[in-house]
Amino acid sequence: MEKIALRDIPSVNKVILEIKKDSEIHESYLKKIIQEEIELYRKRIKNGEINKSSLMILDEIKNKVLARASLKLVNVINGTGIVLHTGFGRAPFNSKNLKKIAKKMEGYVNLEFNLSDGKRGDRQEHIREILSAICESESSLVVNNNAAAVMLAINGISKGGEVIVSRGELVEIGGSFRIPDIIDASGAILKEVGTTNRTHSKDYINAINENTKLILTVHTSNYVVKGFTKSVKLAELVSIGDKYKIPVMADWGSGSLIKNISKNTSLDIPISHLMKDKPDIVTFSGDKLIGGPQSGIIVGEKNIINSLQENTLYRTLRPDKLTIGLLEETLRSYRATSFSKDNLSLNMLKASRNTLKIRGKKILNLIKKSIIKDLDISLVPSLVEAGSGSLPEKNIGSMALIFNPKSIKCSILAKKLRLGKIPVVGFIKEDRFYIDLKAVLPSQLMKLSQAINSI
Repeated sequence: MEKIALRDIPSVNKVILEIKKDSEIHESYLKKIIQEEIELYRKRIKNGEINKSSLMILDEIKNKVLARASLKLVNVINGTGIVLHTGFGRAPFNSKNLKKIAKKMEGYVNLEFNLSDGKRGDRQEHIREILSAICESESSLVVNNNAAAVMLAINGISKGGEVIVSRGELVEIGGSFRIPDIIDASGAILKEVGTTNRTHSKDYINAINENTKLILTVHTSNYVVKGFTKSVKLAELVSIGDKYKIPVMADWGSGSLIKNISKNTSLDIPISHLMKDKPDIVTFSGDKLIGGPQSGIIVGEKNIINSLQENTLYRTLRPDKLTIGLLEETLRSYRATSFSKDNLSLNMLKASRNTLKIRGKKILNLIKKSIIKDLDISLVPSLVEAGSGSLPEKNIGSMALIFNPKSIKCSILAKKLRLGKIPVVGFIKEDRFYIDLKAVLPSQLMKLSQAINSI
């Protein structure tokens, strides 16, 4: 074959014409990625790395551009076993709820319009009543995530003043969310008390001065300190706050609206139980153990909630109509001590090992016997975590498909499944590839078997 020259690289317009036959993509976007791909071929030709015809290069560029321009957000089969996986959007949604939301959200909605009197309304009113009732609080406020809820609360209550926090509670959550940084960004001053493993009530009392604006306790939801430890209970902090007329706030991280989802799975203390200790404010996530959309929830004393909603920061942090709609549907999935089948996250966490074993056998029956033999696939018991910093050290029983292939490396197998028509994400452990079934939706069993059959 003749040596390829720079002039043999197809022009941007030629590639655009080829792609326009098969796809409708914004031309400016197309030009950008085509130019980037062409530049890569220029460099490779100059380095003598290319030995292909002009037609082959055109075809390669076209395929690469189409791949890059395809939809980025796609449905994934979560084989990690982590139900509340941050990388996959935490709490999964039930398609039934999404369809209900889509129907309700078509066109316009009464987001901030009062249909009774025809005047301007408040978007929080769509969820405030039910949320406050479930949490047994005077009022509530929803923002776009729990970091925002914590920042808004600290800024609104203690900007310019000191916030007392135990050293053992200065946590860092995923994505470098650190309590000291949030306090600083909120315009308040951190006052650390106690030690990493032991903090006493006297430590809080001795730290109080004329500039103290808030006592903050942070739930260590993503780790556990064991051994020679001491912490001050919320009720005692509230007593100290009442005595010195200082508000008490609890950042409860993951949050939970019920105590147990099954006999074998114990959840966090429900928010309604926390409210019995009468803290002024409690903040928590809506997209973890509650099973809703990304949101941060603030519940507590009505006067404080009202002042936070009037804070300038609130407008930058308030939720949109989709978040409010999804959260309302999620809250309606709760009963007094249980939840309905519409709460997909909690139903997946609840699924017993025996249920998952039945699902695993169904998948194996749908996989070609030759592939089961070639990839040496079997069904084994496993243990998983809830995810997103929820329920630390509380392993949940599960079942997993284990692959022990001889003709292909596990890393290559994992990549093939990730890049397949139906993306499947598992994990490698001790030179074996696993697809844990805890976070695989019941509706995805057929898709999962198809993805494995297509390797």
